[in-house]
Amino acid sequence: METTKWRFNVNREDIHYLRTTIEAYDGMAVVRTVEPGKATIELLIAPGCEGLVSSLITALRDKEGIPLEAVSISTEQRAKSRE
Repeated sequence: METTKWRFNVNREDIHYLRTTIEAYDGMAVVRTVEPGKATIELLIAPGCEGLVSSLITALRDKEGIPLEAVSISTEQRAKSRE
């Protein structure tokens, strides 16, 4: 299973709104602040949800006017749990 990580620089005052909005979609993504001084957030996106998150980010930029500057995108391989 792979987790996709996207990082964005945002306005500090938007972090709470972004976290509550994105995490309202249960199981789709988790938001964490990785560099509070630079207001950099990281989205940990569940496998298969990248398209939904991309659409949500686009809507937040275009319709809500929230600046989200992409910093990086990566994928992390998760170890399968042993039964």
